[in-house]
Parts: sequence; C-alpha cells; structure tokens
Amino acid sequence: MILGGGRGTRLYPLTKFRSKPAVPIGGKYRLIDIPLSNCINSGIDQIYVLTQFNSASLHNHLQTFRFDYLHGGYVEVLAAQQTTQGEQWYQGTADAVRQNFDYIQQRGIEHVLILSGDQLYRMNYKKMLHTHVQSGADVTISAVPVRREEASALGIMQLDDTGRVVGFCEKPKTDEELSHVRTEPSWIDDRGIHSQGRDFLASMGIYLFKKHVLLDALEKSEYKDFGKEVFPAAIKTHKVQVHLFDGYWEDIGTIRAFFDANLAMTKETPPFSLWHPDWTTFTAPRFLPPTRMDGAMIRESLIADGCTVGEGAVIENSIIGLRCLIGKGVKIRNSIVMGADYYETSEEVAEQQRRGIPPMGIGEYTEIEHAIIDKDCHIGKRVRIVNRSGIVDGEEKPYGMIRDGVVCVQKQAEIPDGWTLE
Repeated sequence: MILGGGRGTRLYPLTKFRSKPAVPIGGKYRLIDIPLSNCINSGIDQIYVLTQFNSASLHNHLQTFRFDYLHGGYVEVLAAQQTTQGEQWYQGTADAVRQNFDYIQQRGIEHVLILSGDQLYRMNYKKMLHTHVQSGADVTISAVPVRREEASALGIMQLDDTGRVVGFCEKPKTDEELSHVRTEPSWIDDRGIHSQGRDFLASMGIYLFKKHVLLDALEKSEYKDFGKEVFPAAIKTHKVQVHLFDGYWEDIGTIRAFFDANLAMTKETPPFSLWHPDWTTFTAPRFLPPTRMDGAMIRESLIADGCTVGEGAVIENSIIGLRCLIGKGVKIRNSIVMGADYYETSEEVAEQQRRGIPPMGIGEYTEIEHAIIDKDCHIGKRVRIVNRSGIVDGEEKPYGMIRDGVVCVQKQAEIPDGWTLE
C-alpha cells in the first residue's frame, strides 16, 4: 500500500495543483514512479495507492500502470471517499490504511508492505521480506545508517544485538537522547554494511507487517500516524525487526530537497541515477518525437523527449522536461524546467498572441537561473527569472513564489515579454 494522500505543504507551489506523489522529477517521471518501480522490480504486483488531496493528475498517471489480464497483477487507486463504514477523509497515514481494511482482508494475503509515495531510492523489497520471515518478526522496518549530525532531523532506532528494535526517538537533540539510541559501528559492519562513521539507524518510513498484526494494531486503537504512533507502540507489544539498507535515500519533503535531488541527477556519476541496467524506472508511456537541438551548448543536463532547443541556447546543470520549447539564445542554468503536458496548435498560439500572451515554452533570449519552472508555462522573450536579491522565502505572487532560495514559477504561469524578477 503506497501512501499518496498528503497535502505536501512544504513543496508548495509545486503542490498547488497536484498531490505530492504526482510532482514531476527527472524530466519525465513523477515521484510515485519510484515506489511503483521498486514494487514491480521486486516482483510485487498487487499494489494499492491511497490518494486524497489534488489527486486528479495522479489518478490519470496511474491509469497507465496496467498488468496483463493473464498475469493477475494490478495498480489500483483507493481514494478517500464516503462509505457505509465512514464519512471522513483520511486523518493520517494509519487511518488511510484503516479505512481500506477490506482490501487487506482478501484471501491469500499474509504480509502488507506500507510505503511512502514521495521518497527517492532504489530498494529490492524481496530482501526486506527475507529479513522479515527469517527473523520471525511481526513487523519489519527499513533503516539507513546516518551520521550524528543527520540524526537530529530523523527518527532514530535503538536495537538489541539481534537487530530487534527496542526503542525509538523522534529527532533526538540532546547528547543524552543521542547516546541512548546510538548503534555501535561494528554491529553495522558485521552485517555487511560499511558504517564509515555512521552510528545511528534512521527509520525510512517503510514498514512490513504480518497482516493480522496490522489489522489488530489499527482495529484496537485510534492511531492516525504510522511513524509517530503505530510503530512506537508496536515496539512495546510485538517483535519489530530492522532491515538494513545502504543506498541513496531522500525524503522529498521541501523545495530545497526536491531541487537538490533533481539537479544531482545531472552529474556524470549521480548519487541516484534513473538509469540502471537491471532496474527499470517505469512511468507513463508517451509517443513523442526525439528532441531537436540547433547549435545549442549543453553541459551536465538531462533533456527529455519531444523538446526543441533553439540556436545559441545555453543549458547548464539543468533538467529539461517533456515537450519543452526553448527559443533562440535562451540561457538556463541550475534550473528545472518541467516542460508541458501537450503541444499547442497553431490556432491556440494565434489566439494566445491575440490576447497578448506568449506561446507555451520559453521565449528567445530569456535567462533562467536557480529556478523551477512548472508545467505548461508561457514565458515571453527577454525575460529574466533570476533571484539576484538572494531572497530565501518570499510572498506568493502571480508568477509563483521564492521558497528556500529557489524561484518557483507555478504551473500555467503567463509571463510577458521583458518581465524581470524583482
């Protein structure tokens, strides 16, 4: 069960018109594609996605994930709705699962994997299931080793020598709290993971339950959140085992985290690559032409399908999304341009021009730096979208807003010729 219903307020304005898992990443994917791809590559083909806020675009995207009828797998959306059992929206991650008990109680289900829809990582869940079964655990939680300076922003677990979780501290700050949940680096090393100065184990928010344990935990409580309530309570009453993970993992919780994680993909050896010979990242199939470039200079960038890049354009350390039309002499540096959901027809372009609105795309000689340009934007000629004043967080304006020092131009924004960010 993939939890995809959060408001994503810290990712606003990217979540102004869509849910958090539907936010585009890497030029042609969405955040939800990551846990879905992990499931499919791990051989898990009975997948439910629980949705709630601004979910229309997410639902449309998920319709493309179809297994053949003979195989029997499925990706099914479970949207918050009024039923005979209840009339409330999901009150939290645990409540979302509680309201969908009927799907868990189907015959043949022994274990339930609970995932977040907004994390960036690559994991084989078969290995987690192996840890779960071999240890005889009621609940298994995935954990990543982190350093002391990172621990205070995460949920940290205390283990016994067998890897059983015996304590948990959310965002430990004091030396006393940190020492209480510290794990000896030698214990991590003995399990095939090089600790490299990491002596704390952080919860990744990935839970594997025996079905009856999950049902019992939610039926006998009013807990609303897995991380803050269900998991800490389970430690006291059930055998909770840790599954160690040692790879890239990023919780895309803020504009800065989203911005940095995306641009890191443009590097020659990125910490997380969307390309892997044995691990396909699946997404909606699109039938787009190859990208055309004419005398452009491109360095350390990802260019998606269906784009046109004009003569003399300069693109550096940036991601260019699907169907992006970039005019002559445009300069884009350290930015994410999400592209467009469709191509405008000549009639639509003429109508836009009649109303004084630039065509969709980025007009000639425009300069964009340290920015996120959301989908379907109309940006005119000789526009400057550069945060020269160094604003960290600004008020929302008609074009969007500045958050975490990043200029965020909201979806479908219309910016006239010659406009300059002030």
